[in-house]
Amino acid sequence: MMEMKDWVSFFVGAIVAAFGALPILHNQFGIGPAFFAFDKSVPIGIFAYIMAAIGFYLIINSFIEITNSNPIGWFSFLLAAAIVLTGVLQILARFDILPAIFKLEFIKAIVYQIIFIVEGIFLMIATFAMEM
Repeated sequence: MMEMKDWVSFFVGAIVAAFGALPILHNQFGIGPAFFAFDKSVPIGIFAYIMAAIGFYLIINSFIEITNSNPIGWFSFLLAAAIVLTGVLQILARFDILPAIFKLEFIKAIVYQIIFIVEGIFLMIATFAMEM
């Protein structure tokens, strides 16, 4: 039976995937109204915080998937760990705790948007994988 944590994971995943997909649809294909291009008004440094936080939530869901003996849980965990590590390295470099090379300033907004889409898809998969 589906529990509330499962549906929360689904809706958070849908919002995160939309957060990544809507700017791509507007900027690359011209689909949708102008407010879909909110990535141009948001500082790109904030994306690292969001990416790390959503990745941490995906790690929590991955633990539940792994304890239910679901094979996608390990892949989800490794993906989330890499995303969290990337986000945390960027955050620590912005506070000058790590060298400036870890700021990863060459990453453009579209890369973050693709990461958000992938995170959102895996959170929506976790909705059903946590119950198997």
